[in-house]
Amino acid sequence: MFDGGRAGSQRRSGQEKDISCPIHLVSSRLLAKRGGDHRGPYDSHEGFQQLQTAIQKWEDSHQAHPHGRLFYLALPPSVYPEVCKGLHDNCPAAPGAEGGFTRLVVEKPFGFDLDSSEVLAGKLGALYPEEQLYRIDHYLGKEMMQNMLTLRFANTFFSPCWNNTCVANVQISFKEPFGTEGRGGYFDQFGIIRDVIQNHLMQVMALVAMEKPVSLSADDIRDEKVKLLRCVHPVSASEAVLGQYTASGDQPGYLDDPTVPTGSRTPTFAATVLHIQNDRWAGVPFVLKAGKALNERKAEIRLQFKPPGVALHAQKADELRNELVVRLQPDEAIYMKVVVKKPGLQMDTVISELDLSYKQRYSDTYIPEAYERLILDAVHGDQQHFVRRDELRAAWAVFTPLLHAIDSGAISPLPYPAGSRGPGPADELIAKAGFVKNAAYSWKAG
Repeated sequence: MFDGGRAGSQRRSGQEKDISCPIHLVSSRLLAKRGGDHRGPYDSHEGFQQLQTAIQKWEDSHQAHPHGRLFYLALPPSVYPEVCKGLHDNCPAAPGAEGGFTRLVVEKPFGFDLDSSEVLAGKLGALYPEEQLYRIDHYLGKEMMQNMLTLRFANTFFSPCWNNTCVANVQISFKEPFGTEGRGGYFDQFGIIRDVIQNHLMQVMALVAMEKPVSLSADDIRDEKVKLLRCVHPVSASEAVLGQYTASGDQPGYLDDPTVPTGSRTPTFAATVLHIQNDRWAGVPFVLKAGKALNERKAEIRLQFKPPGVALHAQKADELRNELVVRLQPDEAIYMKVVVKKPGLQMDTVISELDLSYKQRYSDTYIPEAYERLILDAVHGDQQHFVRRDELRAAWAVFTPLLHAIDSGAISPLPYPAGSRGPGPADELIAKAGFVKNAAYSWKAG
């Protein structure tokens, strides 16, 4: 395994799991320890040839097992074509190695918009076929996303209400309490939509909203995701709110980061409303929201259901909404907000929850990190949780018009204080999409 360092630097949970596998993974760092540093420029064959020599030497000394080569490109997407060309021309798989393979894992963001993504995909596709390319999105490796198809399609009581008859709106949120913290130079090239929404949150939405696949095979699942994404209308500027955090207390603002260009208009927050034009979801707004330097760390899916047609109790039904919440991080959980009678002598109603908190229910179960799971999938040749080219094309098509408007300066981000919920108009946009905040209720992690 050859990587640019990012995957190897992922923090571990403190738990290790012994995974037996007949495929040997050799990192560039391990090779460096055993035979020198094999770094080299992207536009030169020399470094790749040294890498090939080192890998071949290692493989020759381990003839008892198949030789699988997994190249992890944790590098800027702009250099993917050069690096892939160097690997293709200088590091081919050992001839006649039974059971061997060559696979490439590439990080996001894959391009800057629809056109650049297609150009990049074309260049990589000319060197390696689709079955050798693994476009990684670590959200697809998270435990709760791995659980989504089971939750939806193995529980029959969800099926009758998982549609526009019962669901009023859907929110998919990503919040971080910290800013760029010296990484503004990298972040400023992309912004929050390219960095989080177009890839992570769109993949989450696809799994939440897709139809039942024929099987759990990679292509059957990805076929349904593509069908769903192609039904999503491009985001309009009128249904998007952008923000950029400013200094508050002892937390500096985005423009205070010395690595951020002076006067940058890159959004660090975005709330967008998407519409899926199919029979299941027509009329149901999907709100995708992400931001940095907000008031908490959280990533979750929230399906809010419609109120009863006629309220049985004196309290307005619209104030007490059923919700299904899937908490991706932190404190993984699935809980359902339900209306119950408040304990006591009077017939008052309150919101409570049916709660499956993973820390309590599965306290003795090892839950692998997302990258750990996905790299193992790549070793096994399982592309179920990796993004196919047509998925990527469909996701970019949804956001490219909005991104071009942002890049041209037609839309400017609104300031919001670091540590806040984000710009005020975002809450107004979400309320306009039909979301009703339940009165006097907050969920506490188990």
